[in-house]
Amino acid sequence: MVENRRAVWKWTQPHFHTVYWYNIRMSKVEQVIKEKFNRISFCLNERSRRIWAASEAKSCGWGGVTAVYNATGISRTTIKMGILELEAKNRLDNNRIRKEGGGRKKLKDINPSIINELESLVEPITRGDPESPLLWTSKSSYKLADELTARGTKVSQRTICDLLKELGYSLQSNKKTKEGGDHPDRDAQFEYINEKTKEFQRNKQPVISVDTKKKENIGNFRNNGKDYCKKKQPTEVNVYDFIDKELGKVSPYGVYDVLQNKGWVNVGISSDTAEFAVESIRTWWQEMGKPIYPEAREIFINADCGGSNGYRTKLWKRELQKLANELNMIIHVSHFPPGTSKWNKIEHRMFSFISQNWRGKPLIDRATVVNLISNTKTKKGLEIRARLDERHYEKGINVP
Repeated sequence: MVENRRAVWKWTQPHFHTVYWYNIRMSKVEQVIKEKFNRISFCLNERSRRIWAASEAKSCGWGGVTAVYNATGISRTTIKMGILELEAKNRLDNNRIRKEGGGRKKLKDINPSIINELESLVEPITRGDPESPLLWTSKSSYKLADELTARGTKVSQRTICDLLKELGYSLQSNKKTKEGGDHPDRDAQFEYINEKTKEFQRNKQPVISVDTKKKENIGNFRNNGKDYCKKKQPTEVNVYDFIDKELGKVSPYGVYDVLQNKGWVNVGISSDTAEFAVESIRTWWQEMGKPIYPEAREIFINADCGGSNGYRTKLWKRELQKLANELNMIIHVSHFPPGTSKWNKIEHRMFSFISQNWRGKPLIDRATVVNLISNTKTKKGLEIRARLDERHYEKGINVP
């Protein structure tokens, strides 16, 4: 038995040395291949990576496929496909990465019903079950993927995004477009205001757009929007927006000169009444209007149909008459139809830029409000002046 064992050992010993030497050689080869791949991998596409891996495997000879796989992680199947492509007589066109019809098939081709299933979830009222679990929740791509998976169709969130894009869906917020019933004379009113504005422009008479910006809490409260601060050092504000009894609120009433692109804001600390609105127009004329239009004999006012300058407000009409008598001028007033306040030029030509200018800044006191409004400017030349109106305006004045 001993002699037999020695005979076996003598026979296998040379083979052992051969395998050991081969392993050392291949480990060095793999290290070289790995270094090469790390240098050029950033610029390889699918086809060039496949061809390069196949070329390295062929140059290594026997065991080359395994060596390239160990060094780069490229699958053996890909390497073998590359070798077949190198040895093929009819090669792919240079502009193609893989042959036509190659690569992983899209999920919608494998399972065409996934399109209908997805649409039934996105639009459950019109296309699917009205008791769908996603009817009363946000339809995020993750929830859609989970719901389809629960129904037996395994799909990833990324695939859901691609399918929704192909179906013409995208993330969108609500859009304010429905203004209620359209009165048959609504368009005629817009045309009338437009023609009258052009007439005043030709005659070099002032045209102003007026409105009250929303009331603002004064104090160290959060203001919508973002502003630049030191990293991880945001401006700290109060958690709750309870009104400060001492500072209260302010009511910015704006007057926008349509022809000159200049604005005036009267920052009131009292009630937003018709008396306050007319006083704001009076101060605009004294501070800005009269110097610009010294020869003016008429003023054209564009206003919303509600609020302190509403067309049914008797106090508004009475105070305007007082102003007309005081200035010895004719005052024309045109109100926009109900539900069309966004068409009022002061909204998108002045108030919107004021909101942008003070975004992310707490309105800690009244002086801050006045300064932020006064420093609002645009590239198109908008200039705004503001002042604080500390008068008290009574509410509920009855005009017979």
